[in-house]
Amino acid sequence: MKKLSMALLLVSCACAAWADEKSLCTAASGTLITGPVVGGPTFAAASTTLKGVKLTHTHVKVRSDQDGRTYDVAMDNVFATDFVKNSSAIPKSLAVIKLSDRLELCGEPYTSGTGIHWVHTNCSAVPKTTAPDGWVKKFTSGSAVGVNLERSQTYCYLWN
Repeated sequence: MKKLSMALLLVSCACAAWADEKSLCTAASGTLITGPVVGGPTFAAASTTLKGVKLTHTHVKVRSDQDGRTYDVAMDNVFATDFVKNSSAIPKSLAVIKLSDRLELCGEPYTSGTGIHWVHTNCSAVPKTTAPDGWVKKFTSGSAVGVNLERSQTYCYLWN
C-alpha cells in the first residue's frame, strides 16, 4: 500500500509539473510537445545568411507523447549558448542530444507536414503564435526538465 501511495504521488507530481510547463508554453504563445528522440541530431547547412551570419540548423526527430506522431524539430543553431559563427558543425550543447533522450519542446508547429520550429528565444519580443518565446529542454535522469538549450540572445541583433 505504501509503494502504491508513493507511485501515485510521483505520477501526480509529474502531471502537475507537465501542466506548469504547458501553461508556460501557452503563455509564450507556443505549442508544447514532449517525447523521446528517435532520430538525429543532424546538421543542416544554411539556406540564409543574415549580416554575414550563416543561419544553420540542427534537426532531431521526436515521437510525441501527446499524439504518437514523429515530429521533425528544427533548432536554430544561432540560439545555442555555444554557437560558433559560420561553423559547419552542430553546437556542442545540441550535440549532446542522443537517441532515446526525452525532450520538451515549445514552439510553432509547421504549417505543412509534421514538425516544429521556433523552439528558441524570441529575443524579448512580445510572443505570438507565429513567433513564440520557445525552448528546447532535455529531461534529466530524474525526469525534471533542464535549462533551455536555445536561449542565447547574442545574435538577436540580426533581426533588429
